[in-house]
Amino acid sequence: MIIDAGSMDSRSLNAAIKGLKHNGSIELNNVNGQRYICVGVSGRKVEINGTPGNDLAAFSSDVDINVNGNAQDGVANTLRSGRIVIHGSVGDVLGYSMQGGNVFVRDNVGYRAGIHMKEYLDNKPVIVIGGNAGDFMGEYMAGGTILLLNLDGNHIGNFIGTGIHAGSIFIRGDFNPYQLGKGVVMVEPDASDLEKLEVYVREFCSRFNLDPDRVMEQGFTKLMPQSSRPYGKLYS
Repeated sequence: MIIDAGSMDSRSLNAAIKGLKHNGSIELNNVNGQRYICVGVSGRKVEINGTPGNDLAAFSSDVDINVNGNAQDGVANTLRSGRIVIHGSVGDVLGYSMQGGNVFVRDNVGYRAGIHMKEYLDNKPVIVIGGNAGDFMGEYMAGGTILLLNLDGNHIGNFIGTGIHAGSIFIRGDFNPYQLGKGVVMVEPDASDLEKLEVYVREFCSRFNLDPDRVMEQGFTKLMPQSSRPYGKLYS
């Protein structure tokens, strides 16, 4: 099914998507900032040509979304399961309260990527970012994995992992300890970490036609929470 979104507002575009009687593939052309695309849907495979607006795939599950372009704020807000691939950059609060699924961003992301990600039983969300990230990446993380590849070597934001109390962040290449939030511990990835990282890197590279072996050549640093209750003293 092909939908030309060029003359449609957010409400009419989303009504058209949800009104389809099947869960087959959908191609959206000429997308230009329409918000809430695929919010609350399940089992959809969607190809997006253009720039989706805020809250792409929020509260959705079992989706397979490919964006040929950039995306605005709030991608994968409370995503439950599925896969989102962005062939460009993303705005702020990527993966806010994300509960499961994988998100792959080829280029850069804005502020507070992965804020309050969480995991439950076998639901373990993953975000892989090819470029760099703005301030407060991984803020208040409660689970899941963020992998920052920093392929272009540009500046990484500050206050990384502020308030993190579960989950882990992996950063490829060099950065300064002063860029970390309070309560974040730096360690070397162990063998099981590297095995997991290689799986994510290989899928990322397969999506964007990159060489995974070259990406894995450079070392990674693992960031972990120092405590499961970083602000416990404030409430005791």
